[in-house]
Amino acid sequence: MTSTSSAYRVITVCTGNICRSPMAELMLQSALEREGLDMLVEVDSAGITGYEAGRPIDPRAARRLAVTQLASEQHVAREWEPAWFRERDLILALDIDHYAWLSEAAPDQDCLDKIRMFRSFDPAMADRDRLDQGIEDPWYGGHADFDAVWHQIHTALPGLVQHIKSEVLQNTRLQLH
Repeated sequence: MTSTSSAYRVITVCTGNICRSPMAELMLQSALEREGLDMLVEVDSAGITGYEAGRPIDPRAARRLAVTQLASEQHVAREWEPAWFRERDLILALDIDHYAWLSEAAPDQDCLDKIRMFRSFDPAMADRDRLDQGIEDPWYGGHADFDAVWHQIHTALPGLVQHIKSEVLQNTRLQLH
């Protein structure tokens, strides 16, 4: 993707940035491409810890993404950087622990307002407590756990894409005036 100063920037955040957040990043990027929004929106991912920094995506996550022709070979795990609070327009936590960590680290209310649970965009989960909106870490599990993560991300994508589309249109209108 080409980086532009007016791009709407989204980041997905999990623990180590090798399972959930890169899956969410790549699946969201693909959904945005299908909607023709890929030139207006940048998506990336990070982990709240540096445990896995520099490592590739978990092979089980890569396998699950490959089923839908999403390539993940380029992914390299990285740790969250405080500057991203200001540089991102939407910060998506994959689980309640990530949400809590990001909320505590947010430097001000504007940054805090950018943080959302990823599954809060799933219509079946939108009205549920944040504790129920989390996507459990599949790292300790097997292929079925990565399939479950894929499905949880997938069901949130239409609502998330609609939200982003709305934000991008609103930002475009503001820039025109």
